[in-house]
Amino acid sequence: MSLLLQIFIFLPVLGFIISLLIPGNKETLLSKIAFSTVGLHLASFQIFLVYWLWKGHPTLNLKEIVIFETDHYEFFVDFYFDKITATYLFVGSLLTFLVTIYSRYYLHREPGYKRFFNTILFFYLGYTITIFSGNLETLFIGWEVLGISSFLLIAFYRDRYLPVKNAVKVFSIYRVGDVGLILAMWMSHHLFHENITFLKLSNYELVHEHLQAHSWIGIFISLMILISAAAKSAQLPFSTWLPRAMEGPTPSSAIFYGSLSVHIGVFILLRTFPFWEHQLSVRILIATVGLLTSIVATTIARVQSSVKSQIAYSSIAQIGLIFIEVAAGLDYLALFHFAGNAFLRTYQLLVSPSVVSYQIREQFYNFIPRQHTLEDSFPKRLEYTLYMLSLKEWNIDSFMYRYLWNPLKWTGRKLNFLVMNQVLYYLIPMYLIGLFCVYNKDLIPETVLHALPIGFSFIGLVFVLKSFTERIHARMSWLLVVMNHFWVALAVAFNENFSFNEIHLYLIGVAISGIVGYWILFNMKQREGTVDLNQFHGYSWKHPKLALVFLLACLGASGFPITPTFIGEDLIFSHIHENQFVLAASVALSLILDGLAIIRIYARIFLGPHVKSVYEMAYRSS
Repeated sequence: MSLLLQIFIFLPVLGFIISLLIPGNKETLLSKIAFSTVGLHLASFQIFLVYWLWKGHPTLNLKEIVIFETDHYEFFVDFYFDKITATYLFVGSLLTFLVTIYSRYYLHREPGYKRFFNTILFFYLGYTITIFSGNLETLFIGWEVLGISSFLLIAFYRDRYLPVKNAVKVFSIYRVGDVGLILAMWMSHHLFHENITFLKLSNYELVHEHLQAHSWIGIFISLMILISAAAKSAQLPFSTWLPRAMEGPTPSSAIFYGSLSVHIGVFILLRTFPFWEHQLSVRILIATVGLLTSIVATTIARVQSSVKSQIAYSSIAQIGLIFIEVAAGLDYLALFHFAGNAFLRTYQLLVSPSVVSYQIREQFYNFIPRQHTLEDSFPKRLEYTLYMLSLKEWNIDSFMYRYLWNPLKWTGRKLNFLVMNQVLYYLIPMYLIGLFCVYNKDLIPETVLHALPIGFSFIGLVFVLKSFTERIHARMSWLLVVMNHFWVALAVAFNENFSFNEIHLYLIGVAISGIVGYWILFNMKQREGTVDLNQFHGYSWKHPKLALVFLLACLGASGFPITPTFIGEDLIFSHIHENQFVLAASVALSLILDGLAIIRIYARIFLGPHVKSVYEMAYRSS
């Protein structure tokens, strides 16, 4: 029975590949491929579900393929099926099938028709891999696919300023969740000394044996999982990204941010529940996050003037309640609540344009005075305070900017003295000295040897901070991002057992992507004359093929699972010792900013309003 799980991965892959080969002017064929793929997936699952229930609903686990293996490390793809997977697959396949049919007519004659259905199938592939994942590494593959498809769909109207701007904002939050998951994998490798599967996590004796002597490590892993879940499910303090994501087409808003993608945070909590169920402090923290999010999101939803924003905050509030249910161990209730919330929000978002038209008509012909509400019973000062706080969304965005992004930008601006000549003349010789130290460790004093990894990782962090805040030279920003990976590899190379082959595995994808990306930026400079990062240029309309190739280069350079760098990132963290928190934090922050700097370069060069347009266009939206 376990071998049948391969079918559910193969069908979305096949549908996505076929949709890529269909010309963009074949609208009917494109839409038929999309809903036929998802419809066949739904039908095959219904048959499998009956067979699975008839066999006594056993837990299935399939170790599909070992991608990379050494004496102390194994990266393998593992598939897992139980009640959680069954619920998520039923809801996901049914809703995606309905939305693809709806989108066939909703997006008729839209210039990006092919791009939309390609991205929807790509999203569905990532969603399927995520819910079938049997370990954190496999989950991370699907997790990354969901992240990039979210970015592409929010920026679907790529000739407008605000969709592109909000897509970058949402991706920045996703990147925080990505690194939280990477750190959880890093420490779980040291805790279990293997690539732990979810099947083994359900073994109470095994988990209890390892956590008994390493309780703080267990809390750290749980907190990283919570950060990833909160970022993906828009819980505090990451709540404001969800309404910003509504800039995409209504069908994508329904399938992503109303029903499926926004509930993946709940999925990872349910999947890892056996690991943290006996950590009372973690359960209290998860419930507290859910409770605070529900209260804050409910107050914000009540003052929204946009129907999509109101639905978004209402969904956030319900997911907060699901967090409380998961923390309380009510897994069946959480799954039922997830399904109900997903169906309701999808319906609300799909009918929201019609509801707005209906309400506009009704307010003229059937005016109803404002009803008395609970807030009217509060003291007026409290009522007005709550109203203003809700109207300002409790200043959550300001909080994130003040304490997360602004300090990083301030630090990066202090590095404006760095120019390319200095990078080449001073830091490349320093890198060669670092390589000499790696291969001659016996000549280095012990104290210096322990400090070198932190020092080299800090240099890489400086590079990517400069790239993150660079506003003029796109090519220098790109080179700094690529060089950051080389400095990270050098820093980790001082730890034992990090072989030459493993360094190659990590850097080969970065090197190839870096060369391709730099060539495209150079080519764009020759053709257009300006590729600065101070504004959006919108060159994808004029150079669509170069835009696509550069996007692939960006994905390769940021560790997306199309190059060996994806495995390499997990590999380098497996070589960072459990007591090297400073090194791990420095590398993790580098990877966060690395992805942000790369996607920012892509967005600024190829997305947004065309810089040479002769027509007036809105720069910002109210």
